[in-house]
Amino acid sequence: MTDEQQQSLENISKHIEVLLHASETPLTANVLKQHLSLSSKELNQALTLLQARLDTGVLSLHETASGYRLQITDRYSPLIQRVFPQRQERLSQALLETLSVIAYKQPVTRSDIEQVRGVTLSSNLLRQLFDKGWIVEKGYKDTLGRPALLHTTAQFLDAFGLTHLDELPPMPDIKAIQALS
Repeated sequence: MTDEQQQSLENISKHIEVLLHASETPLTANVLKQHLSLSSKELNQALTLLQARLDTGVLSLHETASGYRLQITDRYSPLIQRVFPQRQERLSQALLETLSVIAYKQPVTRSDIEQVRGVTLSSNLLRQLFDKGWIVEKGYKDTLGRPALLHTTAQFLDAFGLTHLDELPPMPDIKAIQALS
């Protein structure tokens, strides 16, 4: 790569950084390519260069389901939590269990969730997940009553720092755990 090409790539990476700083939401690769008139190869090279530059600072480049964003590196989490304790959000056990069932078994109905959890599902709990934008209804099951099918959203993936559902940890083998007991 010539010095001129390297300098051009440095400038592109700085433009990406500026856009990510200015944006309130993650930016997709397509948006970055469109606004900066880049090829996929140029974008990938510029993102690699940007990440290398950020590695020496307090920010990191993070890809989520909604696109790329800048975030504070994990090593500063204790400081942020100490100075801004109100930012910590506690999620109830019931909410996490419900969200897990939806994420791992989607599409699911309300009765599917109740069957897995073994308890009646609170409407308030589902409302919280809808309000956060973490779940949506996508279609209806072709059974009596036509219950809504629940799916997770890109906002759910973003909130947990994931790009795809494949990045969820593997489900534990319940039978193997029971055999050990």
